[in-house]
Amino acid sequence: MERLLAIHVEALSVEAPDGSTLRDYLALLDALSVLCPFTEPVRLGLYALPIRGPGRFFGGEEAVLDAVAHTVRDAVGHEPSLGIADGLFCAEIAARERVLVAPGMTDSFRRAQPLGALGRKDLVTTCRRLGLHTVGSFADLERARVAERFNTHALVLHRVARGELSELATQRDQKLGQRLARLRGEGERRDEQVGFFGGRGAGDDRAQEAAHRVRRRLGASAVVVASLRGGRVPEDRATLVPWGSPAGNARDSAPWPGRLRAPSPAMTLQHRVVVQLRDAADKAVVMGSRGFLSADPTTLLFSSQVRRDVVWHAGPWPSLERWWGSSRRRAHLQLVLGSGEAVLVVCESRHWWLVGIYD
Repeated sequence: MERLLAIHVEALSVEAPDGSTLRDYLALLDALSVLCPFTEPVRLGLYALPIRGPGRFFGGEEAVLDAVAHTVRDAVGHEPSLGIADGLFCAEIAARERVLVAPGMTDSFRRAQPLGALGRKDLVTTCRRLGLHTVGSFADLERARVAERFNTHALVLHRVARGELSELATQRDQKLGQRLARLRGEGERRDEQVGFFGGRGAGDDRAQEAAHRVRRRLGASAVVVASLRGGRVPEDRATLVPWGSPAGNARDSAPWPGRLRAPSPAMTLQHRVVVQLRDAADKAVVMGSRGFLSADPTTLLFSSQVRRDVVWHAGPWPSLERWWGSSRRRAHLQLVLGSGEAVLVVCESRHWWLVGIYD
């Protein structure tokens, strides 16, 4: 989770009828962008910027705070409230309380906040009846219990309380960027690739600008992105292509019999990792010539001697490719570990390999 500096200017949080608040907000945004070009307009009265880069440039976080405070006073004549923490949710709270949360302490800072920080009065009322008064006590509830007692929106707040999400859905003014663009006289952005849920954030713009700079310096092949191609298994289908390459019009129409069914791993490994499967007697689990396991796996052992309990498995799914020449035999197995992770392993040449990780 990114460490952010939140800048709260109370005088700019209430919009004036003559439009002066929005103009002052834009002027301050431009002034802050001189200090850090990645300054984000969150909503009226609130800005956020990543602290790591400016901290290195100015010589520490305290120097950044001094520079930001002087910039705000010079641009709009108001005193800002500044705070630093991991993620926008905690950073805004830190700014309102004028707190600099030390690295690694954001989790305890978040857990100590009152439930009202999550912004839902109905949730606060119900939780108080249950004896829950802090964000941490709400986070300690099991997800299944939250789903039973509350609605879907409360599940999202539960993820924020546990630190799985870095910000509330209501923290950002989604229309603020368009209003600032119109105030600048800029046209609407077109032919823009949007995110999975249809939105585009400042992080997308920062990533695109960084990719442009790297490609200009190191060449077209310096920045690559994932792409899909034909194949039977996820590790064969995933490939890397230069960023910005035009998408091919031709689609892979081959039937690929024996293709591994969905769901596919969220991440496949470019260099697969050697692992071992052990049974309840701590003996190696091997794959027979007919595609059956010698025993049910109970432990996944990594090369670094890290052990994970296997609580569920599916498969194996054996496949025989290029039978007419240099044949390739392998079998895939899906595992759910006791730590909550789900992985995809493959047996080939009597060895087990980790090839994919599920989201």
